[in-house]
Amino acid sequence: MQFKHPEILWALALLVIPVIIHLFQLRRYKKTPFTNVAMLQKVVSESRKSNSLKKWLLLLTRLCLLAAIIVAFAQPFSSTETALKEKETVVYLDNSFSMQAKINGLSLMEKAVQDLIRNIGDETVFSLFTNENTYNGVTVKNIQNVLLSFPYSHKQLNLEEIKLKAATLFSKSNGSVKNLILISDFQQRIAANNPVTDSLISMYLVPIRPRETQNVAIDSIYLDDELSEQPKLTALLSGGSEEQNLPISLFNNDTLIAKSAAKFNANGTAEVVFSIPGNTKINGKLSLTENGLGYDNRFYFSINEREKIKILAISASENDYLERLYPENEFSFQKSQLNQLDYSALDEQNVVVLDNLQSIPNSLQKVLLTFKENGGTLIVVPSNESDITSYNSFLSSFSAIQMTEKVANSTKVTSISFDHPLYTNVFEKEVTNFQYPTVKEYFRIRSRMSKILALENNDAFLLGNDGFYVFTASLETSNSNFKNSPLIVPTFYNMATSSLQLPEIYHTLGEITTIDISTNLGSDDILNVSREDYDFIPLQQTFPNRVRLTFDQNPALDGIYTINQQGRALQNISFNYPRAESKLNYLEVESLPNARTQDSIGSLFEYLEAESNITAYWKWFVILALLLALTEVLIQKFIT
Repeated sequence: MQFKHPEILWALALLVIPVIIHLFQLRRYKKTPFTNVAMLQKVVSESRKSNSLKKWLLLLTRLCLLAAIIVAFAQPFSSTETALKEKETVVYLDNSFSMQAKINGLSLMEKAVQDLIRNIGDETVFSLFTNENTYNGVTVKNIQNVLLSFPYSHKQLNLEEIKLKAATLFSKSNGSVKNLILISDFQQRIAANNPVTDSLISMYLVPIRPRETQNVAIDSIYLDDELSEQPKLTALLSGGSEEQNLPISLFNNDTLIAKSAAKFNANGTAEVVFSIPGNTKINGKLSLTENGLGYDNRFYFSINEREKIKILAISASENDYLERLYPENEFSFQKSQLNQLDYSALDEQNVVVLDNLQSIPNSLQKVLLTFKENGGTLIVVPSNESDITSYNSFLSSFSAIQMTEKVANSTKVTSISFDHPLYTNVFEKEVTNFQYPTVKEYFRIRSRMSKILALENNDAFLLGNDGFYVFTASLETSNSNFKNSPLIVPTFYNMATSSLQLPEIYHTLGEITTIDISTNLGSDDILNVSREDYDFIPLQQTFPNRVRLTFDQNPALDGIYTINQQGRALQNISFNYPRAESKLNYLEVESLPNARTQDSIGSLFEYLEAESNITAYWKWFVILALLLALTEVLIQKFIT
């Protein structure tokens, strides 16, 4: 038992006063002789015994009465160990897209918000954070409207991130009770590999789960035969049941242009193929209707007028292999001899190929160095008669490359760097037995740049990265049969396409996206990106013939956006939410260490209230005092 005012208990020492008074009031009786008093002596003896008993009972009753009153004023109570400590409450409310799932006609998010508002005290000060927002030191009245209009997010904090974030919202005091409440559906992706533990924080988990866990999602799309008259657009879906047919619609802006049905296989996946108009600008949206999550039932994509990559070959070769590698429907290819080169044309190019030149004039070296610094792509293919001194003068400006000697030894290209960005998505698996191209003569090169293709003696055949590529041998038919190798097409094609980062038909929010827009900006001009009433300025880097845009934190919403220059639309770009939330796979929260689980928000707050409950006993002592007062009256009346 504890006391709210323990200092009042010192008054119990005053109980000695009535005891002393009682003792002084005891009388001494003197014997007086009296004749024939046998019967009278018996009556007097009995009266004295009765009077003494009455006085002792009154004393005891009055002492207990005063003690009860004193204890009542001291306000005795009992409580748990933590009941008297200061309470700090931090709530994590999961607003990820998986909380769109339904339970009893409400989304999990809506139910969680309603239960939280209903159970947390109106005057309770707490902190709340979601996957994106934080509200520190608020009451439910302060943020009720905000809670009821919370947007969903594609972001999901894991348990480690949640604990680290919560730790910043708690005070540094060691004497307070710190309660961390996690309200979520607890998908498996929320689990952390190395969760942070803090013995000062009590973590309570409230899992909220839907009744049905089936969810059909449009996962991704891809485009086949993009340059044909009727390209094929394929949509990949997941989450369906076998033999389920689900209607799916294709829109261009707000116009329905095609409709089909998704038929799912035993694995719950489906492919739907649409034929779309070729050479047509499309602001596309795929849409389906089902009872699962809503965010993954739509998928945006953009098909812009295809921009041709500009390539200039400065060549002394009579072979036309470069023209055949770069078809005119994708590339704007020009070929010029060195003595007829217009240097001013270099600024407009995306790629410059030095093909079979014996030497590189100093004037051209300076122009090419500026071209590369402005983001252009350089491809160097030497001649068998190349002047090593001239080439080294040029190559030394790029990653300290040096030609050391010419090697006249027939060898084969046997090694491919499959993980190099140049060969991303080119090979389904690492090939070990292909038709090796041969080389009769090559230049041995000293460089720190990564090898892309290597000879059987481990000397480099092709090396480079970041828009600068160097072959170590002439590709003339008299020296190598590389032109006849299947490797030549993806190698030269990817070197050229990497020079201009054109928008994909769709991009994913939350991933860093970089694209190039071919335009010339004035010194004070910028590009902005807009969609209806949403407008922002992305990070941008200006080059002489293009602008590189980088998307990171913006945009925050999915949809089709327009890239504008002074109010003029240049291109469209589409963003979709990541599909990580679409698969409703839940975590076994009972297996998490140092966590307590509650079935509902209501039961959790009942438990916390019980932990903070204080049982007061002063009323019982007041009642006891009244009973003792009544007892005193009865003693006075009935005991004589």
